[in-house]
Amino acid sequence: MNTLTLLPFIVLIAAMFLMTRSAKKKQNQAAAMRNEMQPGSGVRTIGGMYATVKEVSDDTVLLDAGPGVDLLFAKNAIGAVLTDDEYNRIVHGIEHDLKSDASVVPDDASSLTETDEAADAAAADKPVDFGKKDEQDEKAEKAEKAEAEPVAAKADEEPKKAEATTDAEPKKTDGESDAK
Repeated sequence: MNTLTLLPFIVLIAAMFLMTRSAKKKQNQAAAMRNEMQPGSGVRTIGGMYATVKEVSDDTVLLDAGPGVDLLFAKNAIGAVLTDDEYNRIVHGIEHDLKSDASVVPDDASSLTETDEAADAAAADKPVDFGKKDEQDEKAEKAEKAEAEPVAAKADEEPKKAEATTDAEPKKTDGESDAK
């Protein structure tokens, strides 16, 4: 046979070997994790239940799921062994403070205001920009202002003209027409 015809088969066999090797590696890691379980460890089952290990035997694990609730599981049903901090955070909602030397946060909003006068002066000098306007928006605003000013000026002039000429016909506004 030609070596070019054997090349796809060789590549396929090599790929299968690499995939089975990585799968075996993961299985060995999971088995080592399950063997390291000790009474008192927090675990998560493959079904998503969190519990504390009470007893460990060769193939089974006795879990304490709550007060007076003991459950017997196969070792293979344990999905993860959790650290104490992680278990307390998930089950009890207790956050472990990593910064034990951190300052205490006050309960009121007084710490949110700045007391430094230089910071206040710097903030007062800077204009506040709430959003960037496009050039089209700026042109539209200028056009609206330009239209609004002559209309307001005409509105002020109309009552003066009406007082001067009482027998003149009232002027038509933009919306009116002669067609009936």
